[in-house]
Amino acid sequence: MLPALEAWTNFYVIVGSSAGALTGLQFVVAALVADTHNSRAFATTSSAFATPTVVHFSFVLVLSAILAAPWRSIGGPMFVIGCAGVGGLIYTTIVALRATRQKEYRPVVEDWLFHVLLPAFAYATMATAALTSRAHTQGTLFSVAGAAIVLLITGIHNAWDTVTYIVTRQVEEPERQSRRERERHR
Repeated sequence: MLPALEAWTNFYVIVGSSAGALTGLQFVVAALVADTHNSRAFATTSSAFATPTVVHFSFVLVLSAILAAPWRSIGGPMFVIGCAGVGGLIYTTIVALRATRQKEYRPVVEDWLFHVLLPAFAYATMATAALTSRAHTQGTLFSVAGAAIVLLITGIHNAWDTVTYIVTRQVEEPERQSRRERERHR
């Protein structure tokens, strides 16, 4: 194994395991939402807000697997990471378009930051790091690790944001229905 990558094995085992576990929890949340009366509203916004979270977690999981593999040179994994970084930038652009087109929720500055800007920054960092990997291997590995952490933390924030939004909506919806019924009976 390439010694530079060998030093990162524990880091990627921890980060990859975390990403895998968090991906699984996202599926649990999606299953719980499907049982609520708000599932239709969630379905229309999921491609802009929920699915990207799973994609980012999955990306970190795959990234961890790539970098934990026994590569003999830095070129192979960096080529894959560079291509994936470009793909992530394209996907983030698609997410931004979906967020502007959906009508169920109006994104605020925090949403744009965590659903578009930070992921785009992480994917751009990976694509750029791949280009400089031969000349600056150590710096490249730190850049990729930092980008992975940004995606992981972004995903955690977005998952929490989604859950709190769903819970808040579930609490508010019965109150709205109750108010409508009281007004109707007046």
